[in-house]
Amino acid sequence: MKLRNISKMMVIALTAVTIIGCGSDDPKQDYNPLIDDPKPEQPTEKPTESSGYAEQYRPQIHYTPNKNWINDPNGMVYADGVYHLFYQYNPQGNSWGNMSWGHATSTDLIHWEEKAVAMTRDELGDIFSGSAVIDKDNTAGFGNNAMIAIYTSAGTAQQQSLAYSTDGGKNFTRYAANPVIKNNDDNLRDPKVFWHEGSKKWIMALAKGWKMGTEFYGSTDLKNWTHLSTFFVPLSGRPSLQWECPDLIQLDYKGGKKWVLIVSVNPGGPILGSGTMYFVGDFDGTTFTADNLDYPLWLDYGMDNYAGVTWSNTPNRHILIGWMNNWQYAGDVPCSPWRSAMTLPRELKLIEYDGKPLLTNVVVNEIDKIADQWQNASATLNVKDAYQLRLDIGLDKNSTITLGNDNNEKFVIDITASDRILTVHRTSATGQSSFNGTFSIPSMKAPLNTTGNSVTLDIFVDQSSIEIFTQNGTMSMTNLVFPKQIYNKLSVSGAECKAQIRKLNRIWK
Repeated sequence: MKLRNISKMMVIALTAVTIIGCGSDDPKQDYNPLIDDPKPEQPTEKPTESSGYAEQYRPQIHYTPNKNWINDPNGMVYADGVYHLFYQYNPQGNSWGNMSWGHATSTDLIHWEEKAVAMTRDELGDIFSGSAVIDKDNTAGFGNNAMIAIYTSAGTAQQQSLAYSTDGGKNFTRYAANPVIKNNDDNLRDPKVFWHEGSKKWIMALAKGWKMGTEFYGSTDLKNWTHLSTFFVPLSGRPSLQWECPDLIQLDYKGGKKWVLIVSVNPGGPILGSGTMYFVGDFDGTTFTADNLDYPLWLDYGMDNYAGVTWSNTPNRHILIGWMNNWQYAGDVPCSPWRSAMTLPRELKLIEYDGKPLLTNVVVNEIDKIADQWQNASATLNVKDAYQLRLDIGLDKNSTITLGNDNNEKFVIDITASDRILTVHRTSATGQSSFNGTFSIPSMKAPLNTTGNSVTLDIFVDQSSIEIFTQNGTMSMTNLVFPKQIYNKLSVSGAECKAQIRKLNRIWK
């Protein structure tokens, strides 16, 4: 989502106006090249070193920039053993504005190195969200294995543009004939592009913003695009919300294949504000058709997992990362000199549960690279940085899990055995919450989506976040918290529980 639309968002949400429909211009006609002799954009100076990444609330196992504002992850692509994470970034301050593509790289999805800012605004406007691909067959004519970024140019309207890199993402050159998809309003954005082998063409999914829905386009060369189809499903009880950051992926399912369309929506998440939903169905190279399921289905049941999309060019894996924040209070969270973090990377799979497809997500197994050995957990947790709890809890009776600290701050999780519901309480008792009136959420509920007599929870605790998963990823819940110190006490009441802990070593040098 883009901050300049927040006031509009609130007005439309209050009046419950539903707007449907979107048009597009022919990208082959009436374009004006921005420059006659394109040259690579020179990266800005690499960020200076911070004071050890040890500020209060600074995440120790999640990616944050050294300083300044971030939001949506963008342009995530894997190439030559390196995971590239681009993201919405303000190089000039700690609030939303001056939208550019920040850049970080990793060889293991856990340790990140911040790079120079990749792209800043140009004549067409700010550089909003988008994606990147590796053009191994030189379909665009920029060279074999060129890294091609596809993004929204946000000026007087939201239009789609290209830039390319032939040096592994260090420098990008804007395509002279941008925009490649023209538009005349602010409701066509966040292009996610992939190669569709069946139709031998590139497919682009575009969010329709306040007009709701997803547009699909096709191209053989990444430059000239043809509109293919429009997807929209009315969501019961949610008549007006922005659709953003779509991602269409194919996953194994019951010996075959299914397609999953991931879409972020705001406002109208599972609780309040931002959320990420998904649709399951089929894609024939032109049209996505959703199965007849009870939508919306939620990827995460917490407040703070938004705008997540997957890395491209990762054979046999679908790895997603999200923005760990919520537009309800994103500009107010008490973080300085940075603002916002990314979630832990998660691997997606599609399984059958209760006779229906269910999208699961678990933290990537690369997390083991920073993990100590498992130990039995006691009431006092010998931790000062991040850690992972593993709780095996019986479902024969209700249970309460409390994470606390020496400041009498606490984060409480209830499990209702009969309904197999997990409920989290984020209140003033959790830690700092007065910075925004919507941050305190007394009750957040999530279905465990599990059978059997017990459930295993994996809980990842960092300085300012808690991510909860069932062990096989059938439920996830991501929430920011701001205690004075990390929670270092544990109590479990109710059913029988086996508790283990392993420390997670900080990713910053």
